[in-house]
Amino acid sequence: MSDRYTDKSFLRFVDAWVLKAIGHLDDATEAYCRAMVPQLEQSFGRKGRWDQIVEQQMKFGPELPAQIRKIWADGKARFAEGNGAAPDPVQFAMIFVDRNFGRA
Repeated sequence: MSDRYTDKSFLRFVDAWVLKAIGHLDDATEAYCRAMVPQLEQSFGRKGRWDQIVEQQMKFGPELPAQIRKIWADGKARFAEGNGAAPDPVQFAMIFVDRNFGRA
């Protein structure tokens, strides 16, 4: 997992965006993303919060967070039934990003 972001630094923000959408973004990652706003603004020529820049850059629609939350909620219940344990939200975010956005 440590090499996931090698040469794909923006991927970290897309993963974080999905975690934020499902309500599982940890404080340290949120702080990192906020601290990187000036670099994101410079890199992409966009202004705003880090999550707004991700949405603009990825062309995410306003309905996407709700859709992701539904997928998470539905999948979480199925996972718990089949595995007897709670799913890992970080793993969910990475799989969701990889499957839907091709590792950004």
